[in-house]
Amino acid sequence: MKWGLIGASTIASEQMIGAIRSVTGNTITSVLSSSAARGADYAKAHDIDHGTADLDDLLGRCDAVYISTTNEKHKDQALAAIAAGKHVLCEKPLAMTVADAVEMVNAAKSAGVVFGTNHHLRCMGIHRRIRDMVQGGDIGDVLSARIFHAVMLPEALRGWRINDASAGGGVVADITVHDADTLRFHLGEDPAEVVAMTAAQGLGNGVEDGCMSVWTMPSGAMVQDHVSFTHPFAGNGIEIHGTKGSIRAQSAMSVMWLQGGGTFELTDKDGTRMVGAEGGSPYDYAADRFTAACRGEGAPAADGVDGIKSLAVAMAVVTAAQSGHRTAVDYGGV
Repeated sequence: MKWGLIGASTIASEQMIGAIRSVTGNTITSVLSSSAARGADYAKAHDIDHGTADLDDLLGRCDAVYISTTNEKHKDQALAAIAAGKHVLCEKPLAMTVADAVEMVNAAKSAGVVFGTNHHLRCMGIHRRIRDMVQGGDIGDVLSARIFHAVMLPEALRGWRINDASAGGGVVADITVHDADTLRFHLGEDPAEVVAMTAAQGLGNGVEDGCMSVWTMPSGAMVQDHVSFTHPFAGNGIEIHGTKGSIRAQSAMSVMWLQGGGTFELTDKDGTRMVGAEGGSPYDYAADRFTAACRGEGAPAADGVDGIKSLAVAMAVVTAAQSGHRTAVDYGGV
């Protein structure tokens, strides 16, 4: 399958180019940048045949696209690719509004092309093991969960994420969507209502750089989520507590886990013990699942509806923080 990269991005260069190429038969034929010169330079640096600033030019050279531009560009670029009959793997969040994300996913369904959301955390071996444990009843009925995902945003990423609301900046759009997708993946249900508060603690310039929120689930479980761009030493992880046991996974929300920097344990009536999980690149896993789906074999690791729902939770968190009121999550009818 021939791929086009829509966006000459860091995530593409550091993760997705290698992931796409890790799947037998995949090639990357073109990359799109807002600057033709930058597109050409990026293509040369990453051994891609063609760089361009013309979307139609790129679409004429590929079967599928990976979109990693700034958030406000996703909708128009995805719809153009879908209209051209291309499969679409899009970075999160899918769009600036839930309605726009629904339009993208519905367009792909009508056109008969595959649409995936690049939620990589659910593709990590540790999260697939946690899901199996939760869904298999290892901890009984889930009572609560805590996700702590407060990090120090790397210098290289301190551009639009911290100063451009019109491009989809802010920590909620950047990190809360990850946490929402991961939590949905584990529990198999969607948050119903949220309360939240946001903060600007040193990096945010017109956008929030920290947020704490609480989500209620249809089952009655409660979820606490903390995201930030300003915490250099907080660590990250997820805890899920049930009637028969508790799962604790330190560093599971970042590449620190892949580098051997985390712990994964189960506590129940027999005490606390370490749990193992598969390794491997989550991006390779995502690319493999997406490519297989394009061949008619299964579905992407995270599909378009997953992308809509993670965005919907993030939008509800923003609304709750701005209004000061408990807010129902609007999933746009999906």
